Amino acid sequence: MRLKRIWLGLPLLLLSGCNLVLFNPAGDIAKQQGDLIIYSSVLMLIVILPVLALTVFFAFAYRASKQARYEPDWNHSVSLEIVIWAVPLAIIICLAGLTWVATHRLDPYADLSRISKTKPIDPDVKPLTIQVVAMDWKWLFIYPEYGIASVNEVAGIVDRPVEWKLTSTTVMNAFYLPDMAGMIYAMAGMETELNGVMNATGDYRGFASHYNGTGFSKMDFQFKSLDEAGFDDWVETVRQAPAVLDRETFVQLDEPSINNDVTYYNSVADGLWDRILNMCVGDDEMCMHDMMMVDALGGGGIEGLYNRELYRGICSTDDPRAMFAILRPDLLDRADEIQVARMSLLPPETTLISAPKEN
Repeated sequence: MRLKRIWLGLPLLLLSGCNLVLFNPAGDIAKQQGDLIIYSSVLMLIVILPVLALTVFFAFAYRASKQARYEPDWNHSVSLEIVIWAVPLAIIICLAGLTWVATHRLDPYADLSRISKTKPIDPDVKPLTIQVVAMDWKWLFIYPEYGIASVNEVAGIVDRPVEWKLTSTTVMNAFYLPDMAGMIYAMAGMETELNGVMNATGDYRGFASHYNGTGFSKMDFQFKSLDEAGFDDWVETVRQAPAVLDRETFVQLDEPSINNDVTYYNSVADGLWDRILNMCVGDDEMCMHDMMMVDALGGGGIEGLYNRELYRGICSTDDPRAMFAILRPDLLDRADEIQVARMSLLPPETTLISAPKEN
């Protein structure tokens, strides 16, 4: 009897070492996602449990014996067909409705509608914006509101919404902070968004949830959920750091490395986030929006290659006057008008500059 109790308690002992963060998170969005998993599982068990029970029942009730009922002419049952088809159909309808509502309610791009189940959101509270850059194999966090940055450590204020803006400088990465919200991808040249909130103070683990190379297992970060005073102290600590995150520092930081220490930067170069998004932090890189601008004006083939080098450093989407002066001097006086219209007023017969021919 004692041995039987030990065997029965063994599964509980093994489960005691598990961290069931998905079902007991610290943030409201993650809590709603955990509830969705539970509701979906319970609905599916309505089919699974009877099937398992009936499998055992049929094995005993219809085994070869003199007591078994033999009906060789039986081939159809309307009642059985109704049960077999109606129950799964009802479950599918319920699951579809549940996921439809939850998908729109938990849209990662949507602003939060509440802080917690019992606490509505204050419309006067501005979300804390944190820009996230996934690298090989570390995480960079930039605070545009405070002009600071950190590597592999990030902080937020309890019960204050966080608006994550994410991109990558390398392969596609999966950003996952299970205590706050679901996983979302970060992709080079693109910006994705995730909204969430923490309802409790503490230190929480975030990580890259999809394999992305050699340093995948070490690509973790720590999220500090603090009260306002604690967050102000953390910001002040970062501002006391000696390092500055300028373009040169970023290029060095972007080199592949594993198991990076937490690093603070007391300031961030102006416009760095836009350059990261447009993949042109280095001096010898052409920004994607500038490249698209060249293409929009006729780039392609040999002429496009020539134009790319011709416009490098003399023109951008923010100030395209140099390009107007070269391509269409007759439109130079309308440069402001065309820029505001986002190039929509350019005539289709824009003249290209061809590469000079050798004599």
